[in-house]
Amino acid sequence: MLLAGKVVVVSGIGPGLGIELALLAAAEGATGVVIAARTPAKLDDAEAAIRERGLTTPVLKMPTDIADAEQCRRLVTAADDAFGRIDALVNSAYVPGRFEPIATADLDDWRRTFDVNVFGTMHLTQAVIPVMKRQGGGAIVMINSMVTRKPVPWQSGYAVSKSALTTATALLALELAPHGIRVNSAYMGWMWGPPVESYLREAAVRQGTTVEALAAEVAKNIPLGRIPDDAECAKAALFLVSDYASVVTGAALDVNGGEFLPR
Repeated sequence: MLLAGKVVVVSGIGPGLGIELALLAAAEGATGVVIAARTPAKLDDAEAAIRERGLTTPVLKMPTDIADAEQCRRLVTAADDAFGRIDALVNSAYVPGRFEPIATADLDDWRRTFDVNVFGTMHLTQAVIPVMKRQGGGAIVMINSMVTRKPVPWQSGYAVSKSALTTATALLALELAPHGIRVNSAYMGWMWGPPVESYLREAAVRQGTTVEALAAEVAKNIPLGRIPDDAECAKAALFLVSDYASVVTGAALDVNGGEFLPR
């Protein structure tokens, strides 16, 4: 199995990619799965999804606001106490910020977005580094976004925060490689799941059309001809923390069905 014997921490548990990451980590043989989100009910949902698959993987649920450095340290201490190691961290927690043009953007909203997407991600990353150094290695993956590579108008604060995370990830990869710690990014495009379904439902009401019609328009720009599923995208992210990527660090993996093709 891809993650046999590994202890995996996943932040940002919620409907969509977060739960799929936790579920797949358990299905791929993780020794333990540590899940974090601000809302305890989301953690319960993730554990229930794992159990419904018939999996007995130990799950440690840690209500955590990653914008709070002390809560991140508490999460890592609890994971280390429970399992004795942390092999992988998947930084999936984020906030989308407001959709608005930069010319009139509320920069206080940008600051709140940065508090989670950049500083919160760094809080949790800093907290796991000493554990990974002690055990001689580990792997970290940042869930990033195609909007940093193919900008979308009005998605300003979110896109800029994720661009900052891109640079931080490159520096971490260089700094941590001598300690056997790999740091990579997965740049997600459109992902079919509860968040996108909800967005398209609201857009369909505003535009007087259907979810199916809007999804078809999105799919026209994706060479594979469909919107990738959350569960499919989770596989790409977990590949990066697996031993199949043992010599991959500082990489940017585009997970978008071909909508953005780097040169």
